[in-house]
Amino acid sequence: MSEHTPAGRLIVLTGPTAVGKGTVEAKLRADHPEVWVSVSATTRQPRPGEVNGVNYWFLTEDEFLAKEQAGEFLETAVVHGMAHYGTLLKPVEEHLAQGVPTILEIDLQGARRVKQRATELGLEVVYVFIAPPSFEELKRRLIGRGTETPEQQARRLETAKVELAAEGEFDVTIVNNTVDQAAEDLWHVIAKEYGL
Repeated sequence: MSEHTPAGRLIVLTGPTAVGKGTVEAKLRADHPEVWVSVSATTRQPRPGEVNGVNYWFLTEDEFLAKEQAGEFLETAVVHGMAHYGTLLKPVEEHLAQGVPTILEIDLQGARRVKQRATELGLEVVYVFIAPPSFEELKRRLIGRGTETPEQQARRLETAKVELAAEGEFDVTIVNNTVDQAAEDLWHVIAKEYGL
């Protein structure tokens, strides 16, 4: 940890698949551009239109593993047995030291890894869980997206049940009834944390 005392704690945002984390976060950023959202590093190839340092930090396998070995990540994971993903620690620490409201949007396993590592690093974190109004609503949203096959939907819904059961591990739960309200609720958590 740097010698600067952060003005607020890192906000770790998670929730089940298809709950709308990204949409809530986008609304929050549109309303409050002063919020900084951590950019993940990955070894996967950039997709068309993705920009290095904006969408992801694109690293080679060797670069990623060297940084991981050096302890430069807050957390890492191998996704779908193919690409490495991780949260670089230094930009998170720098933004916190400057008093910039800092968010890390991550899946449940990632949030649990952050919890372990944050304790080692002495990093203070507020864990926020975005919940659906109901499981039925989550199912409706997932199917309504139309981005997955029925088999993928079934798998994601099974995963969502497990993720929903973890809600008690978090400091704050925000129910995503509407994106506007959920983004406002998230801003209240940040404003309280950072004295804004």
